[in-house]
Amino acid sequence: MTFPRPDYAALDLYDPGRRPVEVDLSDNTNLWGTHPEALDAVRSATPDTLARYPSLYADELRAAVAEVFGVEPEQVGTGVGSDDVLDSMWRACAGPGGVVAWPAPTFSMMETFAGMNGRIGAPVRWSVAEADPLALFERDPVLVYLCRPNNPTGALLSRDWVGTVLDAADVRGTVVVIDEAYADFAGETLVREAVSRDRVIVARTLSKAFGLAGLRIGFAIGAAATIRESEKSRGPYKVGALDALAGAAALRDASGWAAARIADAVAARATLVDALIDRGFAPLPSASNFLFVPVPDGRGRALSEGLRSHEVSVRPFLDTPDWGDALRVTVGPAPAMERFLAAFDAVVSDLGIDPSSAPATRTETGR
Repeated sequence: MTFPRPDYAALDLYDPGRRPVEVDLSDNTNLWGTHPEALDAVRSATPDTLARYPSLYADELRAAVAEVFGVEPEQVGTGVGSDDVLDSMWRACAGPGGVVAWPAPTFSMMETFAGMNGRIGAPVRWSVAEADPLALFERDPVLVYLCRPNNPTGALLSRDWVGTVLDAADVRGTVVVIDEAYADFAGETLVREAVSRDRVIVARTLSKAFGLAGLRIGFAIGAAATIRESEKSRGPYKVGALDALAGAAALRDASGWAAARIADAVAARATLVDALIDRGFAPLPSASNFLFVPVPDGRGRALSEGLRSHEVSVRPFLDTPDWGDALRVTVGPAPAMERFLAAFDAVVSDLGIDPSSAPATRTETGR
């Protein structure tokens, strides 16, 4: 026996290389703060809340999800962030050696989840999958992953495009996971499609629009039988009692705080798009709370490091398919955006960067 197994040994611990800065625009969290009703729920905890185990499968949170999305509780699964939900589906869908496909670039943990679970990652270049969604099935995957809106590009794949994938998956018996971590900023969801089909789930998180990244609360919605398999893979007692209470309060959003912050983010996104276009850059169309900004090839790292020297952090993406180097910038309140633009102008000037040499922006599917 070999420990660890060779494919697992090749994996590294996740490390985005962050260090604290004054303005962190690198992780797409809610820069307006956290949901006040979630804070109230945490403050109302009793000694028993912490002394006893939580409900097996976060019943309080499941009830809130079912209420808000108009589904049955048995059509809801929960997890420690949407990452946990995704990982659970990877484990449940097939044995070692199965192929998992996705359009690339996308959420960077896909390769890691595939490797952890003994799967074979089969990324398909974004422009290829965009033109022909059936390209995702060329290697007979056991699971297809779609991020909508996509991280890091912000693209919102059209319903027709996704429908083609779902129809093909039905014929082949393929599991489809639709990651809607950023769907609150797009204003639409594919939950109805998920609950009406076998082997399809929508995964969501409260880390973004609801400002609860520190609590790690995720959930999934799909057909009851599919959710059951995911829950079996995840196991009991994963979502803490405080997390479930806070998540349920935030999700119900009785005060409208989350809805207002989503509107703020959408407005800030539009303002930042205009500012970058005025400077000669061409951010991709985004349906999320961030922008993906192509920059001249080979300059992504230097731009990111230069911004850090001004105490501003963004996420660099280097040599991506179709776009080359790019920066992903979280949108937030006006002071943070003004600080970013001032630092960006200074670094672009210091490096002598000509925005016109960046890759041209293509129109994304459905945008």
